[in-house]
Amino acid sequence: MKTKRILGFLALTLIFGASFAMGISAAKDHIVDDGYQVGDVATDFSLKNVDGKMVSLADFKNAKGFVVVFTCNTCPYAQAYEDRMMALDAKYKSKGVPVVAINPSSKTGDAYEDMKTRAKEKGFTYPYLYDEGQKVYPTFGATRTPHVFLLQKTAKGNVVRYIGAIDDNYQDASKVDDKFVEAAVDAMLAGKEIAMKTTKAIGCGIK
Repeated sequence: MKTKRILGFLALTLIFGASFAMGISAAKDHIVDDGYQVGDVATDFSLKNVDGKMVSLADFKNAKGFVVVFTCNTCPYAQAYEDRMMALDAKYKSKGVPVVAINPSSKTGDAYEDMKTRAKEKGFTYPYLYDEGQKVYPTFGATRTPHVFLLQKTAKGNVVRYIGAIDDNYQDASKVDDKFVEAAVDAMLAGKEIAMKTTKAIGCGIK
């Protein structure tokens, strides 16, 4: 009887141990999978632009898609990409794929009034939206500034087609070899498969 009780106890220990390990694994998977993946349908949002108006993706009636970029004022990486973001907007807005920038940062220098100043100084051509309360960036799963999500407008909603970096050289725009976002947008507009659907976003961690 004593042997049976010991074996029973060991069996229960193994079962609970396995369940606990599975729970940890599931938790880790949940962390990894937070936010959108390529192929997911992104939920629309309503955020305040630097002009004081509320902006949603639904406002762009004739858009074919969106280059949504999580960025901010203070991150050196984000600053390095501002001109390239305006270049993307200039190239693709007329083709139906505008840039929509969102600031999720709570750092000093990234407040709404600071955003208005930065947008005026740089002459941003795209909406620069304030993620007040940091409600939107976790939904997307953005972790860096800048972090890009290319969306394609479809009958079922705005489908995520690309996630990651703008290109492969944040330090020098003249030495870029791979323009990830441009290649993704060109393929999307041509109805072709996007060759590189994800890349590693390089930038400051969102605080």
